[in-house]
Amino acid sequence: MGNLPFAMFKKDKTVIVAAFLAGIFFYLEHAILAAGQSAAWVAFSVLMVAIVALSMRVASHAEVLAHRLGEPYGTMILTFAAVLVEVIMLVIIMLNSDVPTMARDTVFSAVMIDINGILGLAAIIGGIRHGEQAYNLDSSNTYMGMLFVAIGISMFVPEFIPAQSWRAYSAFTVFVILVLYFAFLRIQTVEHRGFFEYDYEEVHDAADTSSRATLYHVVALAVSVVMIGVLSELLAVFMEEGMRGSGLPLAIPAVLVATVSAAPEILTAMRAALGDRMQTVINIALGASLATVLLTIPVIEGIALMTGQRIEMAMTPIQTAMTMLTLLAAFISLHDGETNVLEGMVHFALFMTFIALVFLA
Repeated sequence: MGNLPFAMFKKDKTVIVAAFLAGIFFYLEHAILAAGQSAAWVAFSVLMVAIVALSMRVASHAEVLAHRLGEPYGTMILTFAAVLVEVIMLVIIMLNSDVPTMARDTVFSAVMIDINGILGLAAIIGGIRHGEQAYNLDSSNTYMGMLFVAIGISMFVPEFIPAQSWRAYSAFTVFVILVLYFAFLRIQTVEHRGFFEYDYEEVHDAADTSSRATLYHVVALAVSVVMIGVLSELLAVFMEEGMRGSGLPLAIPAVLVATVSAAPEILTAMRAALGDRMQTVINIALGASLATVLLTIPVIEGIALMTGQRIEMAMTPIQTAMTMLTLLAAFISLHDGETNVLEGMVHFALFMTFIALVFLA
């Protein structure tokens, strides 16, 4: 126990490098901003690489814990860690920005990346290697029903709420979404835990399963998430300077936040697909989308209520169309308990459309 910090930093050199970069950039922040946009973009790029590297470490620690705890707890840890990274980055960037649609665009981007990007690519590479891949149909049905209602309440309905009633509906949204989250959490871990499991014939290598090893991974994961928050503070400053007057799409920061937070999930899902464990992919892709909506939106809406600064959560017509296409495609492709290459291609085509619209819409 006493040697835990030493062991953590000895194994996780990424954390040491991230702490070093944080110190350097905090010291040079004003000098970099004074040097102009080019210097800001260079600093932004370095910090982005560091954050992605830390996200990979988060994925590694979460994967070990997932192996120890089993489903659905394993992927719950991974998705919760990823959403926590997203919330930290989003709140920090929002506090340093005056873009009222940042939260909406980030949640929308996360759903597109999780369902169309992760699920689509995983179904393609898994299908090429293994053909049809099986999973528990109850899990996809549960996820999709919850996703449709949660997105509808928090991002479809606000389009029709009068401006003067935003506070009341925002408070209502926080309450309902939290009720949905805790109800789903209980169903996932107690009454219907079996919905999110699938029996695979696997042989696992021997691993250190001591309580001390578990504590190490928990602490290392937490420290990595904290360091991501520290670097995100700097990232937001340099990104704002780089975006100023650049003419780049305003949705790019939101896409970057969603992509960085999804990095651990992408890596784990691809490994699971190659290992013919589509249930893990379903739990990650749909679970991360649901967790993003159920956890991010109450935090953001709560901040809006406390600060009195309204945020725009109503989707644009293009976002609404893409979300409906995604959910309908998922309902159709996830109807039989098996995925294949063609179903993966359908979702990946929607993902490529989402990327194109970031620059065209």
